[in-house]
Amino acid sequence: MNRAVFFDRDNTLIVDVPYSGDPAAVRLMPFAREALHWLDDAGFDLVVISNQSAVGRGLIRRDQVDAVNREMERQLGRRFFKGMYFCFDDPDRPEDNCRKPSPMLILRAAGEHSIDLSRSFMVGDRESDLEAGRRAGCRTVLVHGAENSQKSDPGSVLADYRASHLLDAARWIIESGSRSSRESRERGSG
Repeated sequence: MNRAVFFDRDNTLIVDVPYSGDPAAVRLMPFAREALHWLDDAGFDLVVISNQSAVGRGLIRRDQVDAVNREMERQLGRRFFKGMYFCFDDPDRPEDNCRKPSPMLILRAAGEHSIDLSRSFMVGDRESDLEAGRRAGCRTVLVHGAENSQKSDPGSVLADYRASHLLDAARWIIESGSRSSRESRERGSG
């Protein structure tokens, strides 16, 4: 089974431009490229999990979400992600809604990519990201750097770690993942 890092997209990997479907507006968050390289080199599968209610509300189209994703990957300089999972549901229609904090998209990704959720992490800027990760069985990282300090709650009780930026998050995840692997090996040999 693989281990993964699930990322929220807006205000975690790219600067949030509310309800934007414009690829020209895409700007990477600080250290995004470096953090993804570190995590990929450490053997984590990388997956995007994002609410995109602007589609469900009729403000943008799915092809615009795809265009923003392509631009994000272009700026990253490489295709890092095993998968990208989006919930287009309107938050005003809660029936069968896949929106975070529901763990539905994380569970789907885990099933499709043989991911061990107990060895995986959810990284985001909101409580709903962290709650989705917790409900799926992942450890959680709240990124609350300068770009998104207005939207995050640095005192969140749902965060296993509070990172000042993505590189800080990546460093903690790699260290935590290494500790978990050592502990599992030690338990197995005892």
